[in-house]
This record gives sequence, structure tokens and C-alpha cells, in this order.
Amino acid sequence: MAIKLHAAEVVGLSGQIIDVEIDLSPGLFSFAIVGLADKAVAESKERVSAAIKNLGARSPQKKNQRVIISLAPADIKKEGPIFDLAIALAYLLASKQAEFNSKGKIFLGELALDGSLRPIKGVLALAEKATEKGFSEIYVPVGNGAEAALIDEIKVYEASSLEQIVEHLEGKVLLNETPKTKFTNTEELNFLDFYDVRGQESAKRGLEIAAAGSHNALMIGPPGTGKTMLARAFASILPPLSKAEALEVTKIHSIAGALKSDEEIIKTRPFRNPHHTSSYVSLVGGGAYPKPGEITLAHRGVLFLDEFAEFEKRAIESLRQPLEDKVITVSRAKATLNFPAQITMLLAMNPCPCGNLGSNKSCICNSSSIARYQRKISGPIIDRIDLWLGVYGIDHKKLEDDNSPRETSKNIAKRVLAAREIQKKRFAGSKILTNSEMSVRDIKKYCALDDESKSVLQAAATRLDLSPRSYHRVIKLARTIADLANERNIKKEHLLEALQYRPKQLM
Repeated sequence: MAIKLHAAEVVGLSGQIIDVEIDLSPGLFSFAIVGLADKAVAESKERVSAAIKNLGARSPQKKNQRVIISLAPADIKKEGPIFDLAIALAYLLASKQAEFNSKGKIFLGELALDGSLRPIKGVLALAEKATEKGFSEIYVPVGNGAEAALIDEIKVYEASSLEQIVEHLEGKVLLNETPKTKFTNTEELNFLDFYDVRGQESAKRGLEIAAAGSHNALMIGPPGTGKTMLARAFASILPPLSKAEALEVTKIHSIAGALKSDEEIIKTRPFRNPHHTSSYVSLVGGGAYPKPGEITLAHRGVLFLDEFAEFEKRAIESLRQPLEDKVITVSRAKATLNFPAQITMLLAMNPCPCGNLGSNKSCICNSSSIARYQRKISGPIIDRIDLWLGVYGIDHKKLEDDNSPRETSKNIAKRVLAAREIQKKRFAGSKILTNSEMSVRDIKKYCALDDESKSVLQAAATRLDLSPRSYHRVIKLARTIADLANERNIKKEHLLEALQYRPKQLM
């Protein structure tokens, strides 16, 4: 009779329960693992055999015994060493060297040759799926317990070895249940503060609006004027993650292997800053079996692309769909997956290749090189940027003036959080969290304009030749500006401020 235990693996960004079935029968020795297993899974028979032998039990690799391991569903690719623990326990159960009830239990872990367990990736997603499928207990290696314990509805046991788990299952030496991991927002003190940025008040105001409504922004100006500094300070005014958002972000980073060893849950919004030499695949994700890229790792946070025009054209154009749909679809021959991409995109670039166009310094670029540089930013990308912020040089005297009025990030963050709370109440009961996520139908519902405001907007739309997408983005931006002012309705002055952030031309 075949014995069945349960494990799980990550498919895309969610878990998939895998049945681990084993059949022992007399005959010429063989040890086979079937079910579309990759090399790492196929090699688990060596790890499992050594671990069981070092446990003091009979090894699966013995004469006159056929061992067949089936990983089901058979049509799903099985990757990695995550099934080692379940395979070893299934063999001990089938060979009657251990006796325990495996109902409602799921086993995850990589085995070392001495029987110890090594941590794995994606535990949060797997614990979430196990709970959804009705499992009551999950067994994981030491180091993964706190992450799995973020899910309240399942008991988590972490162990350092196969022996500990066998003794627990047989009731000899019980493991302690891992206490539930509490989610608490802690104030992050490692960010650059807006107080440290001299001048650039217009850009600071634009970034405050971007943070309040999760709008995309581009900063343009000569080198050394503070664009990168402003971007790093931007992280200090973002509102804290809610528990639901934190779980969502942690799951993505855990699957990608980007979770720090001492971090069971991510408490601050992601701030991803890939280098401009990053490839198209590293941004959007990919591989034979698609994995998330930088856009997805920035989900619910910020994707900052410094020296934006220096990215390869293909990488720039890949941003079109995720900026509009807030999801990125990666299609490969073997799989098609949707990855979330609810990001605030923050861009920084120079006005020309030498960087001095429009500044006090002389530009050494010829007209053709400027045109070629500017053409890298296509019309569809320009259309998806809500705020265009000029960041130009400031008087050197201001750099030494400690008495000039400047706001701290803490004060700005309070206004941003208040605006986010207004949006939270406005969109209660829907999947929308911020103004930037509104559809055209939502705009009609939540962004009613009076006759004067409509007249102003239509006149400006004609003069600036706004596309329908830009037209609606202006309204959403005005809604955020009104929220920052704690105004119930959008007024003419809110629209006028939103319109000033539209580019009349690229540069």
C-alpha cells in the first residue's frame, strides 16, 4: 500500500500543495523519483538516504528493494530540495521504521547528509496555502518558523533535524509550538531626512504629493543638484505598511530569496534602486519558469531609476504595462504568470548627455545627440508620469545658511499619512488603496468637478494637448492635492497646481 504525505512548493508568487507518495516493493534495487522533477529534486534520493542512515535507520538504498517516489500533480515542475523532509518521513513510515499520524500536517525542508535541516525560501506563501487547504500543522527548519508563524490559523513547528521531527511525531520528545509573530510598526531611523536637503522646495512639494497618492514622478536637472538625495529622502515620508501589505511584500521577498536572515517580516516599504546597466529581465522578471524582477520586488513601495535615460530602450519600454495595469505578465514557453506591480515609480535624469542643458554651465552637446537622448523617453512613458519636477542649481549661500526655513521628514510624513487615511476611508470596501489606482469609472464617482473647474481643465487640456490618459491623471493628481489640503471637493486651485506638473515638452 502506498503511503502519502504532503509538502509544498512555490509556483509564481503562490504556494502549491504537493502530494509525496511512496511505494516499496521487492525486486531489483531501484530508487526513482517521478513527477517532473528537476535535478535538485532527483538528487534528493542521495541526501535522504544519507540522512536516514545517519539517523540509525535502514537506508532506502538496499538490495532487493524498489522505491518509487511520486510527486503529484505530475504536470507541475518540481524544483529545489524542499521535498527532502517529506520524502524521508514517507520512507520511514512506509518501511515501518516510524509510526505516526500525518493527517493535516505538511512537511518542508532540505536535508543535510547528517540529517540536519537547512532553511528554505518562500515559507510564508507555503504556510498561507497550507492554511487555505485546511492543514492544521506545518513543520519547517529552524530559521523559517518566525516567518511561517505570521499566519495565525496554523500551528508551526520548527526543528533542526529529521530526528527531532520523528521523535515529536512519535510522541517521544515534543517540540514547542513556534509563537505567533506579532506585527508592529517601528519607526525607521536610517532614512535621509528632507531637512538635510537645502532648497528645492518645489521638488519637495511634488514628492509630498507623489507619496500621498502613490503617483509617478520624474526629477530632471543637471548633475549634483540633489535628485538622488531627494529620492533617498522620499523613503522617509512614505506611510508605514499595514499588516496585509507587509505580508504581501514579505511573501514576494521570501520567494525571491531577498529576505534578510534576521528579518521575519518586512516593516518598511520597499525601495528598489537598480543600476542603469540592469537588464530587461532583471527589471520585469523572467526565466524558463518566471521569477519576479525589480518591478515586483518594489510592490507597495518605490522603484527608483536613477539616470533613467541611460537604461536600455527595451528596459524603459517594459515599464508601460505595469505602470498602467499595476501588474506585469511574464510569458515564457513553459509558463505564463502575473506578478503584482503596485509601485510608485520615481525617476531621475539629466536634461542632456552632458547634463548642463538649461543650467548656468555651457552645454557641450550637439542638437542631434540631445534629440537622440530625449527620444529614449517615448511618448507612452511620458504620458504615464504624473509629476515632472525641475531640480536645478541653488545659490551657494543657501548651502551654508542654517537659519533657512526647512521642514523635517517627520512633519511631511504626518500630512502624507493624513491624506492616505482620507483615501482609505474613501475607498473602504474596495481593492483601491490610493488615488493613483482609480479607474475612469472611479474618477467619475469620487472626483466630481464643479463647472468652473471643468472649464479650467478643458481649456488647459486643449492648450497642452493632453491625451485622455493624461487628462484623467491630472484629475487624480488634483484629488490628492485636495486630500493634502483636507478639502472634500476638488477646487480650481488644486487643478491648477496639478497642471503645472505636466510637461509642456520633454525638456
